[in-house]
Amino acid sequence: MAADTAGAEGRLGTTPRPRVRRGFLAPYSFVSPFFLVFGIFGLYPLIYTFWVSLHHWDRLSGDQGYAGFGNFTDLFSDHDFYTATFNTFSIFLLSTVPQLLLALAVAWLLDRRLRARTTWRALILVPQYVSVVAVALVFSQLFGRDFGVVNWVLEHLGLMDDPVDWTADTWSSHLAISFMVMWRWTGYNALIYLAAMQAVPRELYESAMVDGAGRFLTFRRITLPSIRPTVLFTVVISTIGGLQLFAEPFLFDPQANAEGGTEHQFQTLTLMLYKYGFINNDAGYASAISWVLFLVIALVAAINFLLTRRLGATDR
Repeated sequence: MAADTAGAEGRLGTTPRPRVRRGFLAPYSFVSPFFLVFGIFGLYPLIYTFWVSLHHWDRLSGDQGYAGFGNFTDLFSDHDFYTATFNTFSIFLLSTVPQLLLALAVAWLLDRRLRARTTWRALILVPQYVSVVAVALVFSQLFGRDFGVVNWVLEHLGLMDDPVDWTADTWSSHLAISFMVMWRWTGYNALIYLAAMQAVPRELYESAMVDGAGRFLTFRRITLPSIRPTVLFTVVISTIGGLQLFAEPFLFDPQANAEGGTEHQFQTLTLMLYKYGFINNDAGYASAISWVLFLVIALVAAINFLLTRRLGATDR
């Protein structure tokens, strides 16, 4: 009897432990590839870039000696850095805010019963299939000083007397680049909003119609609160992408030398990073710029996240 009890205790007390341990580790084994890839391609380059930023580092010759925080000190005393920061935020705001509002409006229109709505939904993704180089070339011609279509339209509408040199002035160049960004990304965000709107229960709209609510009130009281997580997602993603803008301002410059115009009027932080890292071969200074840009993006994304959540809480 004692032997049977001991055998039962052995079967019940010892054998389940490896099974429990295997069951405990199984979820981590499924998600471990993500952390492995993130560590190799995300965390390690981030740490290594910070290490390079603490050195006088030539991109071709390598480490030239320890600099401490000297690269950061030089960066914060560099007038071009503050110009590039202003340009980055200016283009970001001029392109992102109208872009997301327009994407909401387009998604709201496509969510209605339209003829050939599948075709319309496919057409708004056309800008995504066009190369950013082709987009930049086309918009550079549209905003050309002497033969640009935009100047021709403004002149015939009587809105200006002399043609605008869009690349020469700060605000004109920011507007031109912002239109380029909006044209490319509005449709993409509109489809994301449309997918979220399709998931809203139709019963809510039917109840609102029975109560006599109009389309705008229904959109404000039902649609927007229901797709708030999606709006938050697009705000954060657009913030990250907008503050890393590179291709559009780089290709908009006729010289294509990463200077952002003759007086750096549309040089962004990523253009400045590219200039020092790949043209001047100063990897240490470029790494300092990249780390400051990383912290700025993280801070702005966190502020956007908190503001969106706060607005959502006040609506409820």
